[in-house]
Amino acid sequence: MDGHMCAELMDWTDVLAFGELQDGAITPVSIGDKALVLYREGDEVRAFDGKCPHKGAPMEQGVACKTRHGDVQLVCPWHKASFSAETGRLIEPPALDPLARYPVELHDGRVLVGKVAIKREAPAPMRQHEVIAIVGAGAAAIAASVTLREEGFAGRILLIGPESDLPYDRTALSKMTLANADPEATPPALRPESWYQDHRIERVIDRVVSLDTETRTVTLEQGEPVTPDHILLASGSRARGLDLPGSTLEGVHTLRSAGDVRAIAASVSETTSVVVIGSGFIGMEAAACLRKRGAGVTVVSKTELPFEKQLGREIGTEMRSLHEGKGVAFIPSCSVKTINGADRVQSVTLEDGSEITADLVIAGIGAEPALDYLSAYARADDGGIEVDETMCFAPHIYAAGDIASVDHEGKRYRIEHWRTAQIQARIATRAMLGLPASTLSTPWFWTQQYDRKIEYLGWPAPFDHVEIDGDARSFDFTAHYVDESGKTLALAAAGRPKEMCKAAVTFDDA
Repeated sequence: MDGHMCAELMDWTDVLAFGELQDGAITPVSIGDKALVLYREGDEVRAFDGKCPHKGAPMEQGVACKTRHGDVQLVCPWHKASFSAETGRLIEPPALDPLARYPVELHDGRVLVGKVAIKREAPAPMRQHEVIAIVGAGAAAIAASVTLREEGFAGRILLIGPESDLPYDRTALSKMTLANADPEATPPALRPESWYQDHRIERVIDRVVSLDTETRTVTLEQGEPVTPDHILLASGSRARGLDLPGSTLEGVHTLRSAGDVRAIAASVSETTSVVVIGSGFIGMEAAACLRKRGAGVTVVSKTELPFEKQLGREIGTEMRSLHEGKGVAFIPSCSVKTINGADRVQSVTLEDGSEITADLVIAGIGAEPALDYLSAYARADDGGIEVDETMCFAPHIYAAGDIASVDHEGKRYRIEHWRTAQIQARIATRAMLGLPASTLSTPWFWTQQYDRKIEYLGWPAPFDHVEIDGDARSFDFTAHYVDESGKTLALAAAGRPKEMCKAAVTFDDA
């Protein structure tokens, strides 16, 4: 078994009998207050940290899933990070660290686990004299930085972004941070400040104003231009603003940055009337957070039901009912004509002439790629940058995240989900280093509204009909989005984390 360590050299804990382990399954155990999981494969047993290094999800609630290549992955139940069931190596984000592995010995039919995690060997340093610049400081940028050091890149890494905040978990803005009554609340940092120093990541708080793709010259708004050996473009997207009379009044907001959340949070109380324009994921998550704060919320939407295009009519109906049960008012199939007020918003006028009181207006009408620094000729039809399977856009220049236009079965897609952005970043950085890279997996994302969570797995292709297994009303279901040929294009699920864990690994094999 692991390490061939003898008990005289290390403290061991007898955790259970070998016969209690089911082959191919995850079994929870503990050493004191330390939660661990065991994975048995034939006569071999491996022990790992029982909590996902991303958000602390209990790995015992995940699954051990075999891929078409025969290897086994341990998949986190919450956000679908996956790890090698052999070594704990990180395979897919959103985790940024491997799953710690512990030594195991078998003695007299008992499983003994060492109390100290196995130390991982540092990779051999490579390319000490090269410079890599990353444009952007979000999820893709941090995943790229982590991967470069993980693989042994020893040169300079420049992380260029305009926000002074430490790079943070942007998904938390509309899911959690906005619900916090503290106006100074900040989303969780992706890495602590000390990490950048320890790993020699140079944060450049500046805005990129232009990029010469032939010379790889990055021109900054304030600092000196840089010409790195490789560039990763991970500048993400910006929220679409409203093009309406009154859209520049104080109290009209988009929701994209920590600064946006602070500005909104500082103006919200139980007497605040909020109009949310748009019933997409950002708008509806914001509505849920603001209702938790006690604000009055009215959603004005061009569609009849939220998420009907993405999730189908039945699930859209239940999501609207969920919000209405929490006190959110809906004005469906309608548009805002004007936003009214002197200096600050006071009301909105709808296209039918009716007027609604509003102390705040939040635009949740989508996002567009943040590519002002790149000439228009380089843009794809969808506004992004066309990349190949290694995420390469031009020689030594790569793109990942919201700006990357990727090919899937002959069609181009921009996927605006943070897990996909991180996966793309890992593919790109490994390609920079001349290492073999994995293929881009099926996009996965989730939405959290009140105490309900819906997960979605699939490419955003039009579906012919929806087949629901379970009960959408009680949020215990799996929905299959099927085309006219009977092929399942995507899945959505609530209350079924293990099923979605397995699908996250095996869906591409179907």
